[in-house]
Amino acid sequence: MTHYGMAIDLVRCIGCQACAEACKISNNLPKELVYNVVYTKSNDIWDDFGTAVARGAVANDNAGGEFPNCILSFLPVQCQHCAEPSCLSVCPTGATQKREDGIVWVDSELCIGCESCTKACPYDGVRTLISDNPEHYLEMAVGEFDAPPHNPGTVEKCTFCYNLIDRNDVPACMQLCPGRARYWGDLDDPDSDVSKAIEGRETAFLRDDAGTQPSVYYLK
Repeated sequence: MTHYGMAIDLVRCIGCQACAEACKISNNLPKELVYNVVYTKSNDIWDDFGTAVARGAVANDNAGGEFPNCILSFLPVQCQHCAEPSCLSVCPTGATQKREDGIVWVDSELCIGCESCTKACPYDGVRTLISDNPEHYLEMAVGEFDAPPHNPGTVEKCTFCYNLIDRNDVPACMQLCPGRARYWGDLDDPDSDVSKAIEGRETAFLRDDAGTQPSVYYLK
């Protein structure tokens, strides 16, 4: 059975935000909504590898340390599409669902905006409750013809671009990455790009202590 996942190479990531912009355009996201955020680190270490960031503590965007030992690195964060998602069981309407291929998504027709999923998720900031009057930067729709509808009063998050995946494409965040820092594919297939990227590398997960078994690997 297919288990889709992603690996993000923290050595290759240059914090250019191309992934976040590609995501926003491809999915025709309103001004208030982001699926993909790239945080900047200028302190000595991430708190428990992303714990502080996952709880909403955003680092500043300046280099840290003292010359010649300056510090500047980046941490892209999105929904982790967990194998054991904490958001799934708390949804009162069944809007939060998990596909057989491992992709976790929210059915906007069933979502009532209660934010139970947001409160249960250990990764703060990866979900957004859309306002009653979401605004777009342009009067016309942009991105893919089958981008999510963005219904007011519903919760949204990264979908791993399952509309693209179902067309045998890759998530939008990968398509413009100049550092080629992202790898995608079937985690259960040893010959997939993501499995080959992980093999032999030191890996880490966001909030590994949460027990959600994320499908996003970070290569260190």
